[in-house]
Amino acid sequence: AVYQVQRSLSMTFGSCHRLKYMNNGLFKIAGPMDRHKLCCSSFSLPRPFSQGAPNGTSPKSTSTPRIKLKTRLLVTLIFGGSILATWYFVRSEKEKKEQLRRIEQLRKVAIGQGDFDLVDHHGRPRTKKDFLGQWVLMYFGFTHCPDICPDELEKMSSVVSILDEHQELPRVQPIFVTVDPERDDIKAMASYVKDFHPRLLGLTGTPEQVKAAGKAYRVYYSMGPKDDDNDYIVDHTIIIYLLNPDGLFLDYYNRSKSDKQIAESIKKHMQTYVKLFT
Repeated sequence: AVYQVQRSLSMTFGSCHRLKYMNNGLFKIAGPMDRHKLCCSSFSLPRPFSQGAPNGTSPKSTSTPRIKLKTRLLVTLIFGGSILATWYFVRSEKEKKEQLRRIEQLRKVAIGQGDFDLVDHHGRPRTKKDFLGQWVLMYFGFTHCPDICPDELEKMSSVVSILDEHQELPRVQPIFVTVDPERDDIKAMASYVKDFHPRLLGLTGTPEQVKAAGKAYRVYYSMGPKDDDNDYIVDHTIIIYLLNPDGLFLDYYNRSKSDKQIAESIKKHMQTYVKLFT
């Protein structure tokens, strides 16, 4: 179309007139004085452009909004991640402080820090010092208990077995302390504990020794009246105690706790354990 315009104008005004294409889209005819320039130069018109604009300018980019959007998303992710990391750190530190505070309280109360002097079902003397450096689960009961004691010892044995499946965790020592020393001698304890976990250790002693051990762990027990067969029931505290490697009472579990719940609790205590004594 430009060419047709050029030719038409050249035929009208003569070949010696130079045509100038103005920025406003109009043509300007040069005078005769510029004839020699017209003859020595090629006639050219700006071409319509499809990929760029003249004079070095470029069409308005559509990628700018995309870049801004990506920048906003990146800033949002960084900012949100920083807030999340800060929240997690503060929460973790708070849990650690709470754990230390609880341990310190237990240390002051001194539950279970009293030593005991008993004998195991093999006849060997045992004190609490023998179990320092070990995680201990301890239950007080008696061998003539019809249902509760067997159930709790079975649950305690299951807890130990569950924890044994995790090779990275330290072994737990289960202990059964009698509150009926008159009937639960070494032989009776040896016969009784073999029905539970193979590491279960039975402890007994004189009535005075057993009483001292119960007092150290604040265990209540009371012998009931005897029947015609000289049999009786012992009413006692039904709790499984957890002792950490420092010999410190750390937690307890009543009958409402399942073996899986207890195992999970002990696992968390092991992960957050802080050694108190050197």
